[in-house]
Amino acid sequence: MVTPTTKPIGHEEKGHRRATTNSDGALKWWQRAVFYEITPISFQDSNGDGKGDIQGLISRIDYLEWLGIDAVWLTPIFRSPMLDLGYDITDFCDVDGVFGTMEDVDRLITLLHERQIRVILDFVPNHTSDQHPWFQESRFSRTNPKRDWYVWASAGANGGPPNNWLSRFGGSAWQWDDRTGEYYYHSFLKEQPDLNWRNPEVRHAMADVLRFWLRRGVDGVRMDASAVLIEDELLRDDPRDPAATSKTPPPQRLKRIFTDDRRESLKCLEEIRKIIDEFPDRVLAGEVQGKTDRIGHFYGEECPRCHLPLNFALLDSPWDALSLQANIDAYLNAIPQDAWPDWVIGGHDKKRAASKTGQAQARILATLLLTLRGTPFFFAGDELGMEQVSISPEAAQDPFEKFVPGYDLSRDPQRTPMRWDETHCAGFTTAEPWLPIGSDFQSNNVARLQKDRRSILWLYRRLIQLRRTEPALMVGDHIPVRSRDGLLMHKRSWQGQEILVALNLVAEPRRFEWNAAGRLLLSTYLDTSDVEVKSPVVLRADEGVIIKLSNP
Repeated sequence: MVTPTTKPIGHEEKGHRRATTNSDGALKWWQRAVFYEITPISFQDSNGDGKGDIQGLISRIDYLEWLGIDAVWLTPIFRSPMLDLGYDITDFCDVDGVFGTMEDVDRLITLLHERQIRVILDFVPNHTSDQHPWFQESRFSRTNPKRDWYVWASAGANGGPPNNWLSRFGGSAWQWDDRTGEYYYHSFLKEQPDLNWRNPEVRHAMADVLRFWLRRGVDGVRMDASAVLIEDELLRDDPRDPAATSKTPPPQRLKRIFTDDRRESLKCLEEIRKIIDEFPDRVLAGEVQGKTDRIGHFYGEECPRCHLPLNFALLDSPWDALSLQANIDAYLNAIPQDAWPDWVIGGHDKKRAASKTGQAQARILATLLLTLRGTPFFFAGDELGMEQVSISPEAAQDPFEKFVPGYDLSRDPQRTPMRWDETHCAGFTTAEPWLPIGSDFQSNNVARLQKDRRSILWLYRRLIQLRRTEPALMVGDHIPVRSRDGLLMHKRSWQGQEILVALNLVAEPRRFEWNAAGRLLLSTYLDTSDVEVKSPVVLRADEGVIIKLSNP
């Protein structure tokens, strides 16, 4: 059934053209790149221990090149007890044996660069493992030179923790240390003590970590927990969140006024950016907390901070045209006028997008991601339409599942291994995988989807190719078009050429008109392309189209 015609395209909203390019459209590599997040432990096992590694990743570089990836972001590969996916680090400048050797990493960087693929690593400045030599010295005595490298405090008046701050993994954020008779602060696990970023020696040490990897050839870093580097010096209690209910996970029942997003943390970002800028053509992406209206602060004002504060507006938005329209606009209005946008639709901490949207709309999300102005990020497996995998309590690895059960906080379901083929364990390993593969891998794997030229995998590949061949999609201005009747629309404009993107977010046909003829570049059904089209057009259920408009 066809709905009434919408207002013709061309009645776009005014005042939203955004440009940060030179007149010739020159962009930095990270503005042009499509980023692909890889959790190495879940990507490809090469030695039969059930855990992915660097050699396994190297064996899949052909796939990255085939897909069209420009840059990969690797979650931590550093020496670690692996209590929190490697974010508990004992040596920032060495590789954990689970993943391989430093020589393996050097070879990976070289081989990726030979294929014109950049690589960024996770940088974890907020905390270390409690097994790190720095912390072992810090807890040795109150007078140890490294005592002030971490956040220590005396007991409160009642003999308990210094204040009411909560760990993200449940319980107090303070851990008592018998040896020295004080508490240390940990934003995350008690085995992840927070570094004291007020101490200049800490800042210098972490600057040296950055320089170590940048000199080794990495093209930048994604900085973990960017907003929590420094806490309130007075250790004031956080207030209760009035919106919290009995269904709110206990760690989220306080408003983190005195632990998160402090002005001093933003100053630390400025120092980190200066280190990045010592090396030409590198990028700093940052994990930021808080609402969209705060994200602009992480770009920097008088002093630059992150090149790309990671933006999850698409993934966090309700999945309907009006909500997406509003959240896209809110984000673009929240970032500085000369800032470069970015869009992230998946990650090791985020639930799989396809579980939220469904398989049909996962194609719409891919098209939106790769046609909006800005740098796109997606997570390994998103291009297969991977969904959340059910994980039994016995197989759970994530601290959230172990310490805050019953609140659906576990991140294991999105961290499950990549599916490569229909063989045992999906071609990921010959052993028992570190997390379950999932029951649908035989119908949903790289080998099978590569054979189906109308699959979601081929859609990702075609969209990435289209970004490269159509300058308007890469460098063009973003022009919003009013969305209605379940249609989400926008245009991209560059040097007189316009491209219209129309996305049907409902499971029934929708008709729309525009004010010019055009050529259909792509339909998300992947059954037709490169044909002339005229207004009006009826989109099929869950269909998106990209139309190159004819010049008047």
